[in-house]
Amino acid sequence: MNIHENWEKALKYTEIIRARVMPLLTHSTTKLPYIFLAESSLNVGDTVVRKGEVWVERPSLVLPPNSPQFQGFDFEKESSLNQDLITSFLLVRGIRFPSLKYENKTHLLDVYEGRLRKAIEDYSHRLEREENVSTGLVAGPEDCWQFSVLIFTCAQALKSADGDIRKLLEEFRKKGRE
Repeated sequence: MNIHENWEKALKYTEIIRARVMPLLTHSTTKLPYIFLAESSLNVGDTVVRKGEVWVERPSLVLPPNSPQFQGFDFEKESSLNQDLITSFLLVRGIRFPSLKYENKTHLLDVYEGRLRKAIEDYSHRLEREENVSTGLVAGPEDCWQFSVLIFTCAQALKSADGDIRKLLEEFRKKGRE
């Protein structure tokens, strides 16, 4: 499957079941923990569980606009796509990530013995019982999990944008009064 087909598939089938409540931090690193669930292509009837987090942080170098850095998404390993191709592909489609570093760190890759819907219910209840408001729960296709996690990350950034703009305006007004 090529990059375009993977992207379309991820857009069509990615479901953000439970979003993170807290917004992204504007001046320091934000960790976006997630649980990604997908129907297993090897063990029909089971669910692949990928637990990880995306670290969103300012890069040590000042980057030009629309030049995000994606690390740890295994695009190269799983589909022979490089960083520049992914960035260009998203940019051509009007998807602009801020020029930050997005580093995916997968902590656990496991199999849940049961269908996807059952896994979604189970993990939703676990997060609710734990009162976990920082971990996102995402479902999508197993073979394009990277795009599903990027869609989740982008949704979190969009959700934070309104508050970020308000904070910037408040800071600007305070400086104007001084």
